[in-house]
Amino acid sequence: MYTKIAQFILIMTLSPFLFGVSNRTKAFFAGRNGSPLLQSYYDIFKLLRKGAVYSTTTTWLFIAGPIVSLSALISAILLIPFAGHASLLSFDGDIVLFVYMLGLARFFMVLAALDTGSSFEGMGASREVQFAVFAEPALFLSVAVLARVTGHISLSGIFSNGVMNSWGACGPSIFLIIGALFIVFLTENSRLPVDDPSTHLELTMIHEAMVLDHGGVDLACILYGAAIKFWLLGTVLMGIFFGAHSRGWVIDSIIFISGMIFLAIIVGVTESILARLRLLKVPHFLIIAFALAMVALILTMR
Repeated sequence: MYTKIAQFILIMTLSPFLFGVSNRTKAFFAGRNGSPLLQSYYDIFKLLRKGAVYSTTTTWLFIAGPIVSLSALISAILLIPFAGHASLLSFDGDIVLFVYMLGLARFFMVLAALDTGSSFEGMGASREVQFAVFAEPALFLSVAVLARVTGHISLSGIFSNGVMNSWGACGPSIFLIIGALFIVFLTENSRLPVDDPSTHLELTMIHEAMVLDHGGVDLACILYGAAIKFWLLGTVLMGIFFGAHSRGWVIDSIIFISGMIFLAIIVGVTESILARLRLLKVPHFLIIAFALAMVALILTMR
């Protein structure tokens, strides 16, 4: 139990650090020094000390959006394994609850954006939901393939030694799932080539357009929630490569955290070498993820 509590604290603490690694990687490719690795922590703490201004057109939904979204993502931490070791809450079918927690977080952020009455934030919310229609089925199908490959229907069962032991028999299927999950990972975290977290161009903003009216503690919750979501989906992706071994919890944790940092570097490299897709091309990009997962499912049913 103590190790499970420790892994929960580690996730809550280290999540914003991955943003710093990714941003410094992009700065390196651009020939800049870049922001400090701990910049995300500075931003969150700075926002926590500020107040928030609420429009008279907004209701309780605008305030509840960031809070419920962050609460849902923190709840999802309880379901995700760490370094191949079982999560705090593990039961058969927790896969569905995990994906629905991510969906709940998105749902309330969309409601908060629509509650402002702004057509611009409504446009961002519309794009967010449109892309979710393609991303969520790809995520569901990918996890379903991993469940079939490993014979487990819980996240802890899948990402213990289940996937590691299945590479020999189902290597092609797992390889396709890695591609599908990476596309979903970039999409859900508003990364290039789908979205640019640092953009300020009105016609191309997606997630940023939804949170323009938030400030202070509300915006801190949004930024922290984004960092946790980055870790959660990164764990689903990197968990394929890491299983629980006899090296001990501490060694397994160090290796896994190193893998997550490496994933953040890969994201930074990807954003440095790829251009942003036209909005009309993004659904095609997400359909590729669904197609990869579908082919992987067919291969596992032979």
